[in-house]
Order: sequence, then C-alpha cells, then structure tokens
Amino acid sequence: MAQTSADAAGNPQEPGRLSKARWLLGRVGRHVERLLAIIGALFIAYHLTLHVSVISSGSMSPTLQGDGPDNGDWVLMETVSYRLRRPRRWEVVAFRDYEGRGLMKRAVGLPGESVSMKDGVVMIDGEAVKRPAGIESLKYYAFGNLMRGRKIPCGKGYYVLGDDSRDSNDSRFEGPVQPDRILGRAWLIVWPPDRIGFVNP
Repeated sequence: MAQTSADAAGNPQEPGRLSKARWLLGRVGRHVERLLAIIGALFIAYHLTLHVSVISSGSMSPTLQGDGPDNGDWVLMETVSYRLRRPRRWEVVAFRDYEGRGLMKRAVGLPGESVSMKDGVVMIDGEAVKRPAGIESLKYYAFGNLMRGRKIPCGKGYYVLGDDSRDSNDSRFEGPVQPDRILGRAWLIVWPPDRIGFVNP
C-alpha cells in the first residue's frame, strides 16, 4: 500500500503535490530574487547617471521655472553625455558654484572663446552667434563684467548665462565655470505634469 504524508490538519497529501509546491515556491523565489537584483541595478544606475533637482528661483525662466524650494520644476539631470563629449553651446548645464550650491545655467561661451554683448546680442570672438529657435526671443543684458562692451575670455571654462538675465547670478558676476565644477546636463522636466518636456533646444 502506497504511503502518503499528512498536512497540518492531519489530511493526507500526495508526494507529487509536495514536490510541485516546492518547485513552484522555488520558481517564485527565483523571480523575486531577479526582480530585486534588477531594482538594485536600476537604483545604482540612477545614482551614477541621473539626479533630480528642484528649481528654486526664476533666473532660468521661462525654460526652468521656480519661486522657492517647494514650488519649482523638477529637473532630471544626466551625467553620461559629458563623459563622452564637452558641453555644447546653448545647452543648460548643471554645476556647483564656489559655495557648493547646485545651479543650472545656459552655456554660451566655450573654452578658448571670448564673450561680449552688443544690444542684447551675444557675441563670440566679436561675432554674433545664432540661437536655436526655441530661445530666439530671450533678451540678455550686459550686466557685470559685460558692461561697456568688454570681451571676457573663457579660458578653459564655460561662460554661462541665466535665461532671465535681468536677475541671474551667472558668469557676468562669477566668471566662467571651470570643467571640474560641471555636474551634468539638464535633460528633462519631470514635474509638474503640465511642464513635462525636454530642457535643451
């Protein structure tokens, strides 16, 4: 007579049912293990390549908007592009200022160039440069070191301006941003929903 095992209530169970339950439990366990590994890998990848910042001022308006630490665009910054290439003109770059605060401004002057301004037009090495269509309407102001038509050399750094340059603490007052202070490229507005979209033109 074939032997059977009993469950907690004393009811007999078939050996085949037990092995099937163990097999199913093992399969579920392997799937959970893989899922946790994927989540862990994504978590690590996020912290190595992405970062979300909240815009707290209007100095980059209308591209990036904010009026306080709790009421501004959530911007996803990526760090991969600048490991493969240098920042390009008109891109919005994320960097740390001399006090260690994270900022985002638009790169206007590149290493080796000089920047000046004439009638609100940005001049590179004495020549006007065309802007992408998405930012053609921006008005830049010759404040700080750009007053009286001065030409400012970028040296090895990047000359950055805020899109609302009437009220932006940028390279006109702080000088060009050195490459070792650049954190990454502002990539995507992820919040609020009505503002979701790519940052750069």
